[in-house]
Amino acid sequence: MSRRSAPARHAAFAVSAPGLAPLAARELVGLGFTVGGVESAGVAFETDARGLCLANVHLRTASRVLVRVDEFRAATFHELEKRTARIDWASWIAPGRGVSLRVTCRKSRLYHSGAVAERVAGVLAPLAGRVVHGTGGAEGEDADEGGEAQLVVVRLLNDRCTISLDSSGALLHQRGYRLATGRAPLRETLGAALLLASGWAPGTPLVDPFCGAGTLAIEGAMLARRIAPGVGRPFALERWPGVDPATVSRIREEARSRELADAGAALLASDRDAGAVEAARSNAERAGVLGDISFAVRAVSHLAPPAGSAAPGAIVTNPPYGVRVGEGELRNLYARTGAVLRERFPGWRLAIVSADRRLTGQLGIPLADAVRTSNGGIPVTFAVGDVPGEG
Repeated sequence: MSRRSAPARHAAFAVSAPGLAPLAARELVGLGFTVGGVESAGVAFETDARGLCLANVHLRTASRVLVRVDEFRAATFHELEKRTARIDWASWIAPGRGVSLRVTCRKSRLYHSGAVAERVAGVLAPLAGRVVHGTGGAEGEDADEGGEAQLVVVRLLNDRCTISLDSSGALLHQRGYRLATGRAPLRETLGAALLLASGWAPGTPLVDPFCGAGTLAIEGAMLARRIAPGVGRPFALERWPGVDPATVSRIREEARSRELADAGAALLASDRDAGAVEAARSNAERAGVLGDISFAVRAVSHLAPPAGSAAPGAIVTNPPYGVRVGEGELRNLYARTGAVLRERFPGWRLAIVSADRRLTGQLGIPLADAVRTSNGGIPVTFAVGDVPGEG
């Protein structure tokens, strides 16, 4: 039986959270990739081993980068096993490395994910170490192996089987800096997406009055300084037999050579919770951007623009919503926030994570929906608009 060897070019897929695929596509184009298609689950593109490294190091809004190893018809277990065995697995998985399978079956005669996983595991067993079958989305968006086991994603749809390998390892939102968290933290990928969708221009002032663990301010500082989000973390592809470690090293060195010395403008992060601000400081220090952000324990009523800022910037924030605070208290908080922004930040851009239109309506600021996604399982909208003056 002839084996299907690993090609020099790869059909890749950048997996993203709901609503974030257009932002991930824009990032890929900015990195020089040609995007093949934007789907609800992510973005297809073609690249080589170097490009896979580049995407993993630089993408801010993607959850992981998959490689489509093969696609074929599989209406029987015999077809599934025969075609899976044709893949040159030794080109992708080092002997003895553990494998984690994520299987989904929809509208197919092979409908039992456990049985499909058992057959694929049987093919992999002679090469791999322990093979386990776990849970996760169709593209493995929620599966997180921490970089130890090689994630293999098997998807059956209308009797077509797609087998993909994860090149990322731990989900890409794990930049390595956020060890301390506050209540209802925003994933780093969502924070970057909110910043990119907000219209904020890096190099202009940025304010977050509900900073929590500091994710938005830190991601903003990284954007402003051109710090690649994955420059300091490992990836699954570094353990692939066909990937030259020097390639990954060069990508990281090139990324570091493009970093700027400072953010170029004031970045302010505040919260009324002293513990949250301390956590945010610790996270910013690990990210290498502590010197770029001014942190303060401060209620929103004491919020003010950065001293000496000649031009408007953006307020980008993830305020409390219903699952955290009582409804009446929240209405008052939003109304007070809107009054402060209209009085002290006219002409600034506002981008906010919204879980309830009635609450954002209390701001008294016209907002438009930019992205619909979810945070912690709660449907949310990224709402953006310009802050009017009080008059």
